[in-house]
Amino acid sequence: MGAWILVGMMGAGKSSVGRKLAELSGRPFVDTDFLIQERFLRPVAQIFRVYGEEAFRDHETSVLAGLTEDPIVLSTGGGIVGREENWTHMRRIGRTIYLKSSPETLIERLAESKKRRPLLETEDWQSSVREILTRREPLYDRAEIHISLDEIAIEDAAQTILTLLNEIEATESKNTSQEMSSREIGSR
Repeated sequence: MGAWILVGMMGAGKSSVGRKLAELSGRPFVDTDFLIQERFLRPVAQIFRVYGEEAFRDHETSVLAGLTEDPIVLSTGGGIVGREENWTHMRRIGRTIYLKSSPETLIERLAESKKRRPLLETEDWQSSVREILTRREPLYDRAEIHISLDEIAIEDAAQTILTLLNEIEATESKNTSQEMSSREIGSR
């Protein structure tokens, strides 16, 4: 069963969709940024300013390493995909879902929250969004499931993801049962 892990750019809707997906599925919602904030007792933007991005990324990896295959909905930081070891941890604990958004959608969503986003504390933050997305897109594409959030409401996105994951897990469960049955038949 494992965790359902949401990856994607800042502003893609990982936290919003994640909370709704958790509500619909009855799974607990966990956010890696929140877990890191609890460790430092300060907001992410302040952690970036005081300790730097590398220290923040180290703690993201540490948080992932400490998670088990519990059935949770996990929202991750946008840059978590940048380290290979994070992919190893994510695949160990569950299934990855890429919440995809166009640069235009991201810029529109981030316009109000950019002050809380350390990587956007620049004069031309819109160009930063495009550049970061271009750099990370091949990494996000490694996720098992992709869903575009440009033209879909949060609740609809969460319901679509839930339906898809339930279908995948039902198929896998059926295939595992059939494998076990054929092993038993073949072992006689």
